[in-house]
Amino acid sequence: MDCIQLTNMAFWGYHGCLEEEQRNGQPFYVDLKLYCSLRTAGKTDDLAATIDYSKVYALLRQIMTNTSYHLIEALAETVSEKILSVFPVEKVCVTVHKPQAPMGGLVGDVAVTIERGRHE
Repeated sequence: MDCIQLTNMAFWGYHGCLEEEQRNGQPFYVDLKLYCSLRTAGKTDDLAATIDYSKVYALLRQIMTNTSYHLIEALAETVSEKILSVFPVEKVCVTVHKPQAPMGGLVGDVAVTIERGRHE
């Protein structure tokens, strides 16, 4: 299946279990894979035949900046549900990166990846 990828999208968000995470915020990065047929778009060169990824980004930005979750798992689940409900994709893969997760030590990144399909 064909795939549109949006990677390394940066947002300032207020997600986390600790009070200071909810109050002060921190950077989050999101990678998306949107699985759908791109055959018609490839043959017709018509934006209407594909997924307008600027609209995907706008939806993601709204979720990332206007809501607050304790777990990045819940955040990723919400992103996948919204994308599947708004856009004609068969499957979505969402990775949420939390590089400044409070781990008590040096960790390069903490990330959660989920895949959800339209018919699951």
